[in-house]
Amino acid sequence: MKYMLIMRATDEAFKTMADVDFTEMLETVGRFNDEMIRAGVLVAAEGLDDAAEGVVVDHGSEVPVVTDGPYGETKELFGGFYILNVASKEEAIEWAKRSPITGPGFKTEIRRVTTIDEFPQDNEWVKKERAWRESTGQL
Repeated sequence: MKYMLIMRATDEAFKTMADVDFTEMLETVGRFNDEMIRAGVLVAAEGLDDAAEGVVVDHGSEVPVVTDGPYGETKELFGGFYILNVASKEEAIEWAKRSPITGPGFKTEIRRVTTIDEFPQDNEWVKKERAWRESTGQL
């Protein structure tokens, strides 16, 4: 089963990261990533750029509205993610507990990644997506 570990932090928590030596942070996170690689559970991991560089496309009206970041009402920012292939939600939780990025304002949200097999297989669009995934080696 695949699970996404969504790394979230408040603005204040992100500010505390500014005081951490970047080389030290790379070493700390690198060791954690290496543990997951050696355990054979890491599928993908990415960080995200500063929220001030992002945009939001709001589909709440007939014509979507695009707003530049930072996001005014956001209490916690999504800073990056891991995708793990593990046996259970409990195993994903155990990996999340081992995250080296800790402290007040840091959280990890865990969500199961659904698979194409969970959708109606007789649907035309599901068939097309399955064919694309097979042709690109994703299945």
